[in-house]
Amino acid sequence: MARWPWWIQVGGIYLVARLVSACIFMAAALHQGVNPWFPAKPDYWNFINIWDARWYGEVLQNGYPAVLPTDAAGNVQENAWAFYALFPMLGRLVSGLTGMGPAGSLTLIAMVCGLGASLVAYRIFRHKAGHRTALWGTVFFSTFPVSPVLQVPYAESLNLLLLGAALLLVLQRRYLWAMPVVLLMGLSRPTGVPFAAMVGLLLVCRLWQRWQPGRRHLVPADPAPPLWPLAGLAAVSGIAALLWPAIAWAVTGDIAAYTKTETVWRGHDLVPFTPWFDTGILLFGPALGLVAPFVFVAAFALLMMSRPVVALGTELRLWCCCYLGYLLVFLHPQTSTFRMLLPLFPLALGAALVSRSRAYRGSVAVMFVLLQIVWIVWLWAWAPLPGGGDYPP
Repeated sequence: MARWPWWIQVGGIYLVARLVSACIFMAAALHQGVNPWFPAKPDYWNFINIWDARWYGEVLQNGYPAVLPTDAAGNVQENAWAFYALFPMLGRLVSGLTGMGPAGSLTLIAMVCGLGASLVAYRIFRHKAGHRTALWGTVFFSTFPVSPVLQVPYAESLNLLLLGAALLLVLQRRYLWAMPVVLLMGLSRPTGVPFAAMVGLLLVCRLWQRWQPGRRHLVPADPAPPLWPLAGLAAVSGIAALLWPAIAWAVTGDIAAYTKTETVWRGHDLVPFTPWFDTGILLFGPALGLVAPFVFVAAFALLMMSRPVVALGTELRLWCCCYLGYLLVFLHPQTSTFRMLLPLFPLALGAALVSRSRAYRGSVAVMFVLLQIVWIVWLWAWAPLPGGGDYPP
């Protein structure tokens, strides 16, 4: 296998990882009881087409409502505007070309995009490490505890493919080529805001490096590339971050249509930072709960300053910091938070750089697979809570 082309090696790793995840899904399905979607003990295809997959299928078939649905009190109800359009649009295209049903076409797109995301992740890792280490980073990416979501009809795999392509182009300083990729990414999942923040901060860093005192009058042997393409990418990224909320506003006539829809699942309005303290108090009590978010941020800061993560370079570290900052500001922490950590995939290379030991790297991969079992059995499989409903994956 070591003599095979890199793309075959990476593709083989991804496909084997997805086969392992499929076996876990099938084993969990044998123990699935009564649920809102299908009879007990469903087959694999029914089992992976639940939760948000049904919403994407709804968008594929019926599109988005022109008027936000509300209850008798005027409160906005759950609706399709919480789910970005690019994934179901591609599903409709594939269905039209192949005759496949919505579930089949969306599953096919998710699998193919997941494969593409793993190939792009490897290319990103090769910018910072040798082939073997980059390959192990891809193993960690493909076996991450929530990586089974890459083979279900969710938009995560499509978003990771576009995000990875955008990050790779930024690393290569091909900022003009990154612009259309970022616009598409803004229609796949809500990663546009942190990406725009990353590009804006990167522009500030480049300006500081160029104009810092003591270097202004130096004439380098190799002139630095112009900054206007990076500034253009920053502007386009800002547009991409606002694109989907703007489309929801244009169609429904409600300027807050997307925000109102997104917060329906939370049960309360969007309040920055506060949900993290509320969840901390719920889990650890009133004293430790108020401290827990600060401990979490401090631990992440230490991680960002560790030697393996520093080796990722400015762009990838900046992305990880901006994305985590975005989660801290806007996210309501819950069981779905584990799935939302996937865009931090550059840290998979950091994990591979911790040690060259095969025992260490193999142990991490095995631990990730075991945690896949926990994620699928605990969160993907439906087990109704005493008050109704279940924890979402």
